[in-house]
Amino acid sequence: MQTNITPASVKLPQPLRERIKILADARNQSAHAIMLQAIESYVAREEQREALRQEAKAAHEHYMRTGLHLTNAEVIHWMDKIIQGEKVDMPKCHT
Repeated sequence: MQTNITPASVKLPQPLRERIKILADARNQSAHAIMLQAIESYVAREEQREALRQEAKAAHEHYMRTGLHLTNAEVIHWMDKIIQGEKVDMPKCHT
């Protein structure tokens, strides 16, 4: 639910503007609605990417501080057991 809507100006290349109009006409929507949906979708996707990037950065910093890790072979062995239906705990990280 949008509450406080403020105008924003975006300069678009003419070919992109035409593509938006064609899509809007095909969907019986306004160009504004198409652009708003596109921006909302882009921002949501980029927020997810940034959250993942921050999580990876924190995990790397933790590894650099502690040295705790699992090897690829350990993870694959664990995942194979899960795929086979075994209920197994994640292996303990080590240095």
